[in-house]
Amino acid sequence: MPETIKNYINGEWVNAVQGNTFESRNPADNREILGTIPDSDHVDVDHAVNAARAAFRSWSLTPAPKRGEVLYRVAEILVKRKQALGELCCREMGKVIAESLGDVQEAIDMAYFMAGEGRRLQGETIPSELPLKDAKSIRVPVGVFAQITPWNFPTAIPIWKLAPALVAGNTVVFKPAEETPVCATRLVEIFEEAGLPPGVLNLVHGFGEKAGEPLVRHADVDGVSFTGSNAVGEHLAVICAEQHKAFMMETGGKNPIIIMDDANLDLAVEGALWGAFGTTGQRCTAASRLIVHDNIYDAFLDSFTEKARHITIGNGLNPAHQMGPIISKAQYDKVLSYIDIGQQDGATLHLGGKAYTKGECAHGTFIEPSIFTDVTPKMRIAQEEIFGPVVSIIRVSDLAEAIDIANDIRYGLSAAIYSQDVNKTAIAERDLDAGLVYINASTIGAEIQLPFGGTKHTGAGPREAGGRGGALDLYTKWKIIYRDFSGKLQKAQMDET
Repeated sequence: MPETIKNYINGEWVNAVQGNTFESRNPADNREILGTIPDSDHVDVDHAVNAARAAFRSWSLTPAPKRGEVLYRVAEILVKRKQALGELCCREMGKVIAESLGDVQEAIDMAYFMAGEGRRLQGETIPSELPLKDAKSIRVPVGVFAQITPWNFPTAIPIWKLAPALVAGNTVVFKPAEETPVCATRLVEIFEEAGLPPGVLNLVHGFGEKAGEPLVRHADVDGVSFTGSNAVGEHLAVICAEQHKAFMMETGGKNPIIIMDDANLDLAVEGALWGAFGTTGQRCTAASRLIVHDNIYDAFLDSFTEKARHITIGNGLNPAHQMGPIISKAQYDKVLSYIDIGQQDGATLHLGGKAYTKGECAHGTFIEPSIFTDVTPKMRIAQEEIFGPVVSIIRVSDLAEAIDIANDIRYGLSAAIYSQDVNKTAIAERDLDAGLVYINASTIGAEIQLPFGGTKHTGAGPREAGGRGGALDLYTKWKIIYRDFSGKLQKAQMDET
């Protein structure tokens, strides 16, 4: 029997007020229903935001090291449940078990990292220009945050958002992707078990139009963190700008790998395979463009094609399978439509391009690894994010041309170059317009202790994850404090003694 999933509001597990539901199904086998999910609306959102607002003062006054201790407990529980959570991720999101376990490990890493911020959250103490006066800056929480997360990393990305928000003293209403609600529920259960007080974290399931947008628009929400499609992110950005809300969005990429003629060819092929077809191409950092030097184009294409042809496809719970399904029928149809568009625009479908329906895959949404050649830089398949196992190969004659093509898109998330020439890689490092640049590695592999995000239409606001310039710049605001203990009025920039 499918599990009955509920919202979590003010420390209680509750149904949607209107009683409507939808189903979460396994994309590898759509006969399997994982849960019956509340189809929430603005009424449920209002209850959740009210709970978060009521809990804010008490949680914000809880010492930050104590807030961090809750995250340490979350991390410890995640460690104990890694296998079970990984298997659930595999069943609900579809990516293969090794990647699903990696999703949980990234959540563990982030929980530990942000727990430590409870004993840092540094400001600065600065000398005053006046005697008998001191000056300092401190971080303070923003308030109530709406957090809207995607389906492709159903454990990791929520923790990317929840951990820094909570350790900084904010309260949260969490609206996960409608495709992965059971994973989100398991995660919130862990926060509850770790001792998070009622109202500090609230979970509302549902769809963007009925639950997500009312949450962003709510007058008692002070900030919004969104990861998802570019169109939705830009729509929400306008709402937040009009209401003067703190806002962050991370919305995708069209990420290139440049492969120069002096590259380690075997290494470049392996990196391109991982970038193009890892997570079935359903990563914002997926390498959907391979920009290959003329001198090695044929050798690269032959090797890349042969290895892609032998990628094993199927239910990710089988460790022999290297690529799982597309998340949903809607996304499956979108990917197949882009394959049609590529051919209509004159690109050559070199490999794949069809639904994969062998054996049990007939009950899922599988697509073959697909390679396009004869691609020009302005074709739609070379400009628009597809979010599936489709890669375009573009031929170039030198590094300058490769960098120009790599940058000539509206996104700027991740980019990579394979070359054994230190000077070429230094130029690429300088000139690639992307938030993440990899040298002799694929476009996938960000680490949580550094900020994550991109340029241009990839995102807006502070970056995700850790380090200076990372998530804490969204979830805290600066307060500057001047203390004068001279016992007299001193006038800055005017008094000389």
